Amino acid sequence: MGTRSAAPDLAAVESLSAGARRWIGRHCGFLDEPAGRAELPVTPRVKALLQLALLYRCWARATGAAGVAGATDTSGADRTAETVRTRPPDPALAAVAATVEQVWRSPDHPPLLTVEPRYARQFQLMYGALAPAGLDADGPHRAALAEGVAGDLLTPRRKSPFLHLETRYYAELADVKHQLLDYPELYRISRLAAHTDGQPLDELDVCNVTHTVFHLADFGFRDPGLGEADLAHARDRVERLTEESVRRGEWDLTGKLVLAQHCLGLDPLTTPSGAAALRLLAEAQSPEGAFPGRSATDRVPDDATAVHFFRKSYQSTLVVALATVILLRPRASASGERPPTASTAPALGGTR
Repeated sequence: MGTRSAAPDLAAVESLSAGARRWIGRHCGFLDEPAGRAELPVTPRVKALLQLALLYRCWARATGAAGVAGATDTSGADRTAETVRTRPPDPALAAVAATVEQVWRSPDHPPLLTVEPRYARQFQLMYGALAPAGLDADGPHRAALAEGVAGDLLTPRRKSPFLHLETRYYAELADVKHQLLDYPELYRISRLAAHTDGQPLDELDVCNVTHTVFHLADFGFRDPGLGEADLAHARDRVERLTEESVRRGEWDLTGKLVLAQHCLGLDPLTTPSGAAALRLLAEAQSPEGAFPGRSATDRVPDDATAVHFFRKSYQSTLVVALATVILLRPRASASGERPPTASTAPALGGTR
């Protein structure tokens, strides 16, 4: 598919979003059911639950529907308005909320964060930062957070620019003191900022680029804070990467790039690459709302088991749900908030 496709209308994007959110709401409980705990490898399941908590946080913020994940909101001012103690009326969001709350209250979950030592402390930080509002102050997430931030995690020591940025984002979300670099400096040392016009586009990693943008922009809830030249540079790379991901039929990466465009102040419904991306996703979505794989070449076979289908579909479907619920927020909101521009978060890994 090329990037000259006609722009999708808003109703088509709303339908795309509703389907993805509905599928996630129906199936997210599997992550913490006995069958899911038995069938899914531990570390991918932990990653998937952190992703779910991130979706819950953004979805609730976008709709103003429920208590928001995260001990302290990075924008600060609207924390009280966002924290509502009632279960959200949207059945899909209510299902996500129920799963996240159950996991974050369980004393059996924190030990799973440390099964893979390479990720242990970052997972503990993220688990503490993404705790739903209203949990007990002495709940399991607080002990996990304290263990994770002990030592030099919150210092610049031996961190890649990407990990440094991700750590800062979650440290602020968790409201813990740190010694990490400021966001403008972290952007300047990022791979995205360092990519010159003479370098091949394939030297950029899409996940690195998109999550750099996500963390700078708090997933679209604040301006990314980039100067005019840096903003133009980031937009150019993201639009070109979107064109390439559409050409390759990469559903997962395309969803992330749609959100990155929005975070950078672009409207994916009207940019040629964004419109093509949204049409690609609409055409790939199953009648049930899922994306059966990460790409057209990775499509789940028709005879796949339910567990295999879930493992292959969860990542892409959650990404589209996350991207579209944020993309549609300014249009659905009567608050008059200005659409923002950029931000950072955990690399969304799959459930393989």
